Amino acid sequence: MTYSPADDRYESMPYRRVGVSGLHLPAVSLGLWHNFGDDKAFGVQRDILRRAFDLGVTHFDLANNYGPPAGSAETNFGRHLKDDFRPFRDELVISTKAGYGMWPGPYGEWGSRKYLLSSLDQSLERMGLEYVDIFYSHRPDPDTPLEETMGALDTAVRSGRALYAGISSYSPERTIEAARILADLGTPLLIHQPSYSMLNRWTENGTPNLYEALEQAGAGSIAFSPLAQGLLTGRYLNGVPEDSRAAAGKSLDKEQLSAENLDRIRGLNAIAEGRGQSLAQMAIAWVLRDQTKGTPVTSALIGASSVRQLEDSLTAVTNLDFTPGELHAIDEFAVESDINLWAGALED
Repeated sequence: MTYSPADDRYESMPYRRVGVSGLHLPAVSLGLWHNFGDDKAFGVQRDILRRAFDLGVTHFDLANNYGPPAGSAETNFGRHLKDDFRPFRDELVISTKAGYGMWPGPYGEWGSRKYLLSSLDQSLERMGLEYVDIFYSHRPDPDTPLEETMGALDTAVRSGRALYAGISSYSPERTIEAARILADLGTPLLIHQPSYSMLNRWTENGTPNLYEALEQAGAGSIAFSPLAQGLLTGRYLNGVPEDSRAAAGKSLDKEQLSAENLDRIRGLNAIAEGRGQSLAQMAIAWVLRDQTKGTPVTSALIGASSVRQLEDSLTAVTNLDFTPGELHAIDEFAVESDINLWAGALED
């Protein structure tokens, strides 16, 4: 059956400007890190993507290595795009990234010009696209000059293979330098994609912190893992479900379910109940809280394994306001919990 999106798809989702650019992103974007590889039924993927667009999600985020196997999420998304979304390409923001291991040999990962541009060409072929809206350096490379990595992003934009340049998991200091190099080349840094959640607040630390660095650069941010790899979904309040990420060892280690972390999760869940939200909804809303309070997050990047989970998460946009008392209560439990899987990239 031919897909026809909902006529009211832009009526409930708020959209936020990315830094000082002219681009807006939905407050909640959909990431295809999990659930869009060959291990997930194609029909379930289709239902999630269709429902997301019907509810105003215009941004789909991918990377070259998303799967499993690596590359399959882009290939599958390309099929969905051809079947359902090709007529609406100009209503979509599609992003991809390169930085992690993708093929054997010395040219298959990190941040060299050869790897980044070859990977982008492969991503475009897998998705059947002429260009992506945002192309990211997925992680900093300690051994490649930053000028080379940013030069590759500049080439991607100037060649028409990408409209905007982004970075992910860069420290504040590297972010400032990356933005300077890109500005000198004439391709502004659009956006940074850091991990950020109530249990992973590294972006707020340091002088300058990441948000101060991005404000200086005129760039926005999109927070990935706002649900802390599933810890903030409420699934672990009473143990480890057999079908959970922790049970499968998929981006969440059982060791992260310490007694301290579980106490924090239960404390946060009680606050969410008082707000009339699920824990996941509050966690997303908190990431998107008042941008005048020093947390300029443009969009929260979520995953979804089902339409029901997607709908529950997107309900967060109906209640993004917090009282000072609620924020103070959250801060008692929302502390660093040793769950940042990407901390090593910041230390290189």
